[in-house]
Amino acid sequence: MNTNIKKKLPIGIESFEKIRIEDFYYIDKTGLIKALLYNWGEVNLFTRPRRFGKSLNMSMLKSFFEINTDKEYKKNLFEGLDIANDTDLCKTYMGKFPVISISLKGVNGTDFSAARSMMSSIIGNEALRFYFLSESPKLNEKEIKLFNQLTEVDESNREGFIMSDTVLTSSLKILSMLLQKHYEKKVIILIDEYDVPLAKAFDNGYYDEMVMLIRNLFEQVLKTNDSLQFAVLTGCLRVSKESIFTGLNNLKVLSITDVRFDEYFGFTDKEVQDLLKYYELTQFYGIVKDWYDGYRFGNVHIYCPWDVICYCDELRFDPKALPKDYWSNTSSNEAVRHFIENAETNTTKREIERLVEGDIIKKEIRRELTYRELYNNAENIWSVLYTTGYLTQQGEPDGDIFPLVIPNQEVRKIFTKQITDWFQDTVRKDGAALNAFCEAFEKGDAAEVEKQFNSYLRKTISIRDTFVKKDRKENFYHGILLGLLSFKGNWNVWSNRESGEGYSDILVEIEDKDMGIVVEVKYSDDENLEAVCRQALKQINDKNYPEELQQLGLNHILKFGIACYKKRCKVISLR
Repeated sequence: MNTNIKKKLPIGIESFEKIRIEDFYYIDKTGLIKALLYNWGEVNLFTRPRRFGKSLNMSMLKSFFEINTDKEYKKNLFEGLDIANDTDLCKTYMGKFPVISISLKGVNGTDFSAARSMMSSIIGNEALRFYFLSESPKLNEKEIKLFNQLTEVDESNREGFIMSDTVLTSSLKILSMLLQKHYEKKVIILIDEYDVPLAKAFDNGYYDEMVMLIRNLFEQVLKTNDSLQFAVLTGCLRVSKESIFTGLNNLKVLSITDVRFDEYFGFTDKEVQDLLKYYELTQFYGIVKDWYDGYRFGNVHIYCPWDVICYCDELRFDPKALPKDYWSNTSSNEAVRHFIENAETNTTKREIERLVEGDIIKKEIRRELTYRELYNNAENIWSVLYTTGYLTQQGEPDGDIFPLVIPNQEVRKIFTKQITDWFQDTVRKDGAALNAFCEAFEKGDAAEVEKQFNSYLRKTISIRDTFVKKDRKENFYHGILLGLLSFKGNWNVWSNRESGEGYSDILVEIEDKDMGIVVEVKYSDDENLEAVCRQALKQINDKNYPEELQQLGLNHILKFGIACYKKRCKVISLR
């Protein structure tokens, strides 16, 4: 296929204008504009997980509404898109409003002073877009002075924009007031990733100060602002009103449970099928659906757009490309790790196991939380995992009790990796037990290896039967065993064969003892573990796995066949 004749895929591009001008593939979400105009509240908050198109939609709104003297340019941007069919709406609203658009994604300082400076810079740079206000004949001298306070910079020590606390908290209100007076039009305000500063502040210990700053900023621009036409905010979490939205009675929250606007964030099944058809990749539909579908927003089943675009881009040039976990590369997956680390009761551990194997878990979901409450207890973490996309709804809720599942293979892989990492970190705290486990391998003591490995398996959160193929179950046990054997600093431990799905056999070189170890781990479909161990040993011999160790000059080779079934194992060794 000649890929040059196809549109480019917009990987990581959040600018609507850039996508349209440079002819990237665009899945039409302009229906959001019409839906918003017919159903808007004065302040509209959309909460969606990360990488579901929030920033691109905000860019689209800015491009549509913002005043632009070049009407043909504006018209061409939306030509051929759904919104262009509503000529009356476009005539009334397209290019008719001053728009203030900021993203708080970059407010991630390690202390409050740094974060405050970043906030000032974001708002100051947005004000500079309207530098013509400094010479506007419609503004009086005092109003121009107010504008200059928003754009004043510290040229002596390069600390950026100089804003007092009073100016900073009133900055967006001042800017909207000045724009309304200049244009004689009320202002649309777009605030993307509104909750990022709060998340970073909570992580770095200045949460109270940031809450106060955001609360005061929002209260002025969103609550007591006669220049406001309407505002749109986006974020991952719906932060409690008592935290930053105190007294904001005009707030309309549109979360993942809301049927309104449900198809405008993320890709629908039809949109994915159309994309695959355009790039001649329809044969991969099943894989794409298995890995990246499964989310439910309102009444619509949704794919993660970031993942679909990334995988399709790889498939265009490499039809053998395996699906990957693209989503976790954009986050630390802290919520999942925190959940696993704090699963103190056996009940919670069993619930995690059930999720990983594909079961539904019913839990109460709290719609509003402060960041202090996020990790107070396991019950709150269920709500965090749901709102941030690690879990999704399957079936209808009963009041606040939601049936929750892991949405797809990609997120399941995130869970299994975090489980493995947590387990390895935990067991490494008991160095004596780990050392004894490794020494049992070195001695060829299959009974002791079996005893201790069974003990470890009982402690971990297992990955069980129904949800995955056999080879992926084996990968889980391989991962655990690799981590345990890597404890010995003077052992060279590696996976002899590695693929996108995980590990094959494990090889160990103990150089100072002229010894090598070959381990083959298999998952048993039933409790006949001894027969599976024999199969593993036969595979070691048939495929001559010891050859690599022998080529290193090692004269003593130990072979271990290990069969696993749920939280049990059987070990047989040969010399």
